[in-house]
Amino acid sequence: MRLTILGGGGFRVPLVHSALAAEDSGVETVVLHDTDPARVHAVRAVLNEASTGRGPEVIVEEDLAAALKGTDFVFSAIRVGGLQGRICDERSALAEGMLGQETTGAGGICYGLRTVPVAQRIAEAVREHAPSAWVINFTNPAGMVTEAMSQILGDRVIGICDSPVGLFRRVARALKTDMADAWFDYAGLNHLGWLRRVLVDGRDVLPDLLADDEALTSFEEGKLFGAPWLRALGAIPNEYLYYYYFTPEAIASIKDAPATRGEFLLRQQDAFYQASDAHGAADRWDQVRLEREATYMAESREASGAGSRDSADLDGGGYDRVALALMRAIAADEQVTLVLNVRNRSALPGLDAAAVVEVPCLVGRNGAHPLAAGALEPSSSALVASVKAAERMTIEAASTGSRAAAVKALAIHPLVGSVHAAERILRRELESLPELRAVLTGD
Repeated sequence: MRLTILGGGGFRVPLVHSALAAEDSGVETVVLHDTDPARVHAVRAVLNEASTGRGPEVIVEEDLAAALKGTDFVFSAIRVGGLQGRICDERSALAEGMLGQETTGAGGICYGLRTVPVAQRIAEAVREHAPSAWVINFTNPAGMVTEAMSQILGDRVIGICDSPVGLFRRVARALKTDMADAWFDYAGLNHLGWLRRVLVDGRDVLPDLLADDEALTSFEEGKLFGAPWLRALGAIPNEYLYYYYFTPEAIASIKDAPATRGEFLLRQQDAFYQASDAHGAADRWDQVRLEREATYMAESREASGAGSRDSADLDGGGYDRVALALMRAIAADEQVTLVLNVRNRSALPGLDAAAVVEVPCLVGRNGAHPLAAGALEPSSSALVASVKAAERMTIEAASTGSRAAAVKALAIHPLVGSVHAAERILRRELESLPELRAVLTGD
């Protein structure tokens, strides 16, 4: 098989290649495509040192059409505007006293505004040059971008995230059970979902976990949200819901940090990419990766007193494993269940069939099919509906170039809620980012 990685100079590409080399994936050729040749060169140096002749052949292709031609799978992991764009998103929101975060709130809306048109052009190129290919979308905001691409590719684009499986892994450890022996009832949107039941031998053991203070506070989400709040919810939320449930604390901790997440990553990754030609590129990459994983959502853990990440969460087994499990299931018709971002059909009541949701899916040669999830409890359902409305308005604004629609997308998001603040945030973004000015050309 042939796999094309769009954003082939991305920092996580070596994880994908390593996973391919470690198993019989059936992938013979990996094509790296990126708009930044220097980043691809740096990643190629890591792969050359780390692979020692193992794994699929790696080629670099600068032309998008050529990169797509004849491919079986496309991994799309792009970052429109780079980390400088992410920093602008963070700082534009923080200037208004609002959450500055890559996928959540104003930051996620602004990132989506400049990303959706590029993602849709990629979808059109796939439809033209690789109509039989499956697209696996890594690009954030993953649910929004997947929904925008699905307007062109239908069910042949599937979004992935490693947050749910990371949560499942931690809960299984707390319950002292094997993940393979449990069913995890999870539903919502990307970075906005809840684990509602954990079935072992047909019995829901989540109430046992919620009642056990020691077990509940032994893992990240228990420390982050606190046992009383988790018991009040009767569920365990995705870690990103910290930004909704503890908004003032999250904003304060980000403001107090010496740098935003984007600023930290820019300094860290610039140092890596600039030194990538020297011997030891693979070791430097791994050191940077470990630091990156260890500091993930550090400001939220500090604000809540959750402490450092568990060492078991630093093994790098996230997006790469989910993506390869999905690819393998489709290629080999393995019939597995994975939590994915797909069109709702009728899985999650309260949302229409075309809305992209994050739910367990049965995967095989015919793609990913969402399993009926059942209705969320009322407050969760209302939050999902509100965020989905903001996502869809973002897609509309990005597709039509309407600045008025962009302001509306920001203003109706539950973490913004102010028309004037939305106007000021958008003004800062337009002043700083030519990528956004190229998108929002209308009134």
